[in-house]
Amino acid sequence: MLSRVAERMYWGARYLERAENTARLVRVYDAALLDLPRDAGVDWPLLVDICGARQDFDARFPQPDDRDTLRFLIADPDSPSSIVASLGQARENFRTTRDLCPTEAWRCVNELYLYGRKSLPKIASPRRRHEVLSEIVQGVQQLTGLLSGTMSHGDAYHFIRLGRNLERADMTTRIIDIAAASLLEAEDAVARFENTLWMAVLKSLSGYQMYRQYVRRRIRAEDVIRFLLNDPLFPRAVSHCLLELEASMLKLPKHQAPLHCAVRLQRILDAQRTGGIEKTTLRNLMDDLQLELAQVHAEVSGAWFLPDRAA
Repeated sequence: MLSRVAERMYWGARYLERAENTARLVRVYDAALLDLPRDAGVDWPLLVDICGARQDFDARFPQPDDRDTLRFLIADPDSPSSIVASLGQARENFRTTRDLCPTEAWRCVNELYLYGRKSLPKIASPRRRHEVLSEIVQGVQQLTGLLSGTMSHGDAYHFIRLGRNLERADMTTRIIDIAAASLLEAEDAVARFENTLWMAVLKSLSGYQMYRQYVRRRIRAEDVIRFLLNDPLFPRAVSHCLLELEASMLKLPKHQAPLHCAVRLQRILDAQRTGGIEKTTLRNLMDDLQLELAQVHAEVSGAWFLPDRAA
């Protein structure tokens, strides 16, 4: 497989996953904000921090309101973090590699992009917003299942799997780093709504029901963080994403450097499994995980995409 083709499959999957993650984040926090008073200190700019776009956002909107923030996250074609931009990038990557994917998959990506481009700029009302964002989430999930069930699990599929799971792991660490760390530092006004806010953290990763099945007690910060980091069975837990990465890397040639980096990251997670969750410890751990995930991406690029090293 040509390195540029592999890279487009990888990035197509990352952008699709990013669109789904952002759509779910906005949908969940939109509902959560209805249950919280203004003095709870939780507002739309929190999602900008989770998406890692604060510098770009502040440069473009010196005095933003809620409408500016929502447009930046949802429908701004010039914002690389927006759902519309992510769907557009995913469509372009799959368009240029559509001969490797089932025809139904390319059609699904194209229709999802056209639907998002038409509907996302028109979701001023919360009711319409929930409906459109749910369609985006379901569309990406449908495509994920379609690829898994109809695409040959060869090299092309494993590059899609690499992109998807690396993006998932990155989003999970971002949510914990920004949202969960903010809750651990919460004032009394926010602490009163701790249960609602931790539920929003879980729901933003579609993890609430699975958490309640496997952690049979009231929602606690330490339990939520451990579930999202260390559970090997929940698909959006960092540990599970790393296992998926390792399995796909082993199926590809020249996997030694990326695999070594992924295994090192898993060891970092395992090392803190028995420790306590403190504010400083958590912040340092999230910084380490995000740096290591960036290094995994660098090793993936170096092994398979860059012309001087890729085949």
